[in-house]
Amino acid sequence: MRRLFSSVGVLLLAIFGGLYLRIRPSLNAAGVWRSVESIGNGNCQIIPELQACEKVILHQPTGLIYLACSTPHSRTQWTPALNRLNASGRSETDYVATYDPKTDTINRLQFSGHPSQSDISLHGMDVVASSEDPSVLYVYLVNHRKPEIGDPWKVGADSVIELFKTQIGSSTLEHVKTFQDPLTILTPNDVVGSPDGKSCHFTNDHRQKTGLRRRLGFLTQPSDTSVGFCHVDGGCKFAYTGLHASNGIVKGSNPGNDTFYVADFLLGDITVLERQFDNTLTFTEVIKTGRSSDNLAIDANGALWVAGLSDAFGMILRQPEDPSVAIASSALRITTNCGLGSFYGEKYNVDKVFEDSGELASGSTSAVYDSERRQLFMHGIMSAHLTVCML
Repeated sequence: MRRLFSSVGVLLLAIFGGLYLRIRPSLNAAGVWRSVESIGNGNCQIIPELQACEKVILHQPTGLIYLACSTPHSRTQWTPALNRLNASGRSETDYVATYDPKTDTINRLQFSGHPSQSDISLHGMDVVASSEDPSVLYVYLVNHRKPEIGDPWKVGADSVIELFKTQIGSSTLEHVKTFQDPLTILTPNDVVGSPDGKSCHFTNDHRQKTGLRRRLGFLTQPSDTSVGFCHVDGGCKFAYTGLHASNGIVKGSNPGNDTFYVADFLLGDITVLERQFDNTLTFTEVIKTGRSSDNLAIDANGALWVAGLSDAFGMILRQPEDPSVAIASSALRITTNCGLGSFYGEKYNVDKVFEDSGELASGSTSAVYDSERRQLFMHGIMSAHLTVCML
């Protein structure tokens, strides 16, 4: 009997040891043993009128900031990406807003032509100038609708991608199209739209909407997330599969640049993909950041900005229970390494240019930098305010 217990103990030790080795990189990236520094947070202001804005987009020519917002409390009830599926607690007043840092003016845009304002639950977003008229903007929105049939805890959200159109300075978003395909648009997180207003790429952050396999994902570490593609005429399809914990997505900003970047929420890797003629994507390389990553942005100088999750577990576990709790946040800047390190395989510089304990920027899921005006904008899915810092 003693020998049996000894054998079982050795087996369990081997299992737990193997499990720890498997999840240790994610624990490191999530900040389990990380000390938070104060960097770049000495000249900041907060805008409390804008709350729970998961995604922030800069319109570079005007300096206007577009935000996809809700309320902190409703996010604790209905955020499918975090397994929060209490549909009765979801907000029915989610909105897109603009913020003008020059005048400190906020403008809540009104939805027009959409079947139901109360059926809009916002997450990821992209704002793209029309290729025909730069004063026209296409606004692509991830919308986590409540399911028409079934218990949300069992069937998940009925998620779609909404396409709206607006003019610079307008207060109205005119509905154009709803992309819906339950076989491809599974668990959409973020979106990149096309300038012709006809198509988009988007990330699915899980393969399963609900269930045990999804809940065990952190332990099993599956590479089963994806990027999808939808076109108004051709429908939807998978553009790339086999990603690990895909989250934010952004496309190279220069005309003709077909490079896409996808953030890994757990490991912090940035997967670089290249678009093909059929709008599928092929793998190019991985940029290591060592920090759990959420949304991505590219500034006017071509630098890639990452909303780094200094305390990923705090954002996942503590903030949904109490949105007022301070969750450390950071912003990373990734640039091409032109120094001596490039000769030794260090292709990129990954610099932490902002970090805060959560007093100024709490649980930030977006970090956007206006390099022309030297302003950093940070907001989060359950954050109580927009943070604006001079850098």
